[in-house]
Amino acid sequence: MTTYTNIASSLKKTARSAPFKRAVVYPAGRDKHGHVLYSQLTFRQLDQLSDRMAFGLESIGIVRGTRTILMVPPGMAFFIIVFAMFKTGAVPVVVDPGMGIDRMLQCLHQGRPKAFIGIEKAHVLRMLKPGYFKQVRHWVTVGRRRFWGGHTFKQLLTGEQKPFAQAQTTRDETAAIVFTTGSTGPAKGVVYTHGNFDAQIKQIQAHFNIGPDEIDLPTFPLFALFDPALGMTAVIPDMDPTQPAKADPKKIIEAIENHGVTNMFASPALLNRVGKYGKEHGIKLPCLRRVVSAGAPVSPANIEQFSALLSEETQIHTPYGATEAVPVISIASREILSETRQLTEKGFGLCIGRPIENTRVQLIKITDDPITHIRESLMVSRKQVGEITVKADLVTEHYFNNRESDLLAKIPDSDGRVWHRMGDLGWMDSKGRIWFCGRKSHRVVTEKQTLFTIPVEAIFNNHKKVYRSALTGVGPMNRQIPVVFVEPCSHIDNEPRFIEELLALAGATPLTADINHIFIEKNFPVDIRHNSKIFREKLAVKAKKLLQNS
Repeated sequence: MTTYTNIASSLKKTARSAPFKRAVVYPAGRDKHGHVLYSQLTFRQLDQLSDRMAFGLESIGIVRGTRTILMVPPGMAFFIIVFAMFKTGAVPVVVDPGMGIDRMLQCLHQGRPKAFIGIEKAHVLRMLKPGYFKQVRHWVTVGRRRFWGGHTFKQLLTGEQKPFAQAQTTRDETAAIVFTTGSTGPAKGVVYTHGNFDAQIKQIQAHFNIGPDEIDLPTFPLFALFDPALGMTAVIPDMDPTQPAKADPKKIIEAIENHGVTNMFASPALLNRVGKYGKEHGIKLPCLRRVVSAGAPVSPANIEQFSALLSEETQIHTPYGATEAVPVISIASREILSETRQLTEKGFGLCIGRPIENTRVQLIKITDDPITHIRESLMVSRKQVGEITVKADLVTEHYFNNRESDLLAKIPDSDGRVWHRMGDLGWMDSKGRIWFCGRKSHRVVTEKQTLFTIPVEAIFNNHKKVYRSALTGVGPMNRQIPVVFVEPCSHIDNEPRFIEELLALAGATPLTADINHIFIEKNFPVDIRHNSKIFREKLAVKAKKLLQNS
């Protein structure tokens, strides 16, 4: 029996049950006193406008199955367009502009798009690099200018003003193609089905206990997409979403207070920036019921700092996942600060919690080779480090037109579904909690042992002058020389003495006793999306040069 589902159905449901509830709130400017002026759409308005846009898209040939580049920042137009696309069954191809122009163009070309919807800046890019868009047949500009050719957002909204007959998409039908940033390898197009989205929404709603009166501040654009489907009001923050570490904390706090925000998503870098400012100025945010931070490991110190802004009952949740599968594991701040933090600081890894809802998690033996089928002999024993693999309805089953990545990341199961290899390493404790030890590709294999980034770096992060550290290796696998880079909290006056202190810290722990090379790096290279993932591959290149010159 065929099962039909469509993420846009959730929008229609809320539009019927709470038609006048605000769906989207967007900062549109400031008055002469500096107060923010907001534009907004109710759920009924968003549903009706996306219906009209759906008619408009179909009229120009953007129909069910049409892969369509979507380059529109969060705002009114973004929500209207994306839900219109779901209603027609068209397939958004989403690429993070923060990954850089060259990499972004490669992803756009790889997505084999037939249509392009973007703001004026995006159309400048396609005019300058036409070779990447030869397959595109339909153009839509979100903006005032007409000389780009094709159609405008405003034109497409002037058509039919009646309910749109939503496409009867199946659970396994492609809903969107979302590209990874490629921060730990080549960017890949993750194929989301309507079934994946449906499972994702249900899992988020159930795990975080999201109520009917929730107001969200989604500081990561793709997470904003879920708000209308979850029935939450989305308050779009006044910030550059590609640079969360540079966001103005006063504007983030202003948005929370102006709207009584109950739910906030923040990358670790943004959490740290707002938490530091808020703690220094004695700010309290009692309206927040929960804070969600993900995208990179969140340190206990970062969690403790932001917790000072919250009421006693409010927790910071740190769900674990990836573009291919999120969220799959989670833990909250009360358990972290009272129990797991001490072990993390001793080098046990970062506790990321227990599997969420019906998600299944298995730890398998570490290998860089493809695995043809899941089997008992792959499993590691409890407390042994292995690769994290997950299976659930929200887990995406393949990449777009990328057989090689499918072979390396997906393991077929006997029931016809797949396990996704997260590419991360961890171990399970006696309470069923997973402890994250770092990326598989970042492990350092010496002649004596295998070192994992998160446990090793925790030892150096205990030094009061260390902001963060990064382990990397030089040389061939099985004979690598471990090297640690340290980013200090502030300027170090006596660097030789500082390094001596760090070497003494390393020597006092068996885990790090064989590390003899430590270098100071003032600013770590990090990913643009979250400003938190460290590019250890770049540091490895630098480490090789430093060892050669020492």
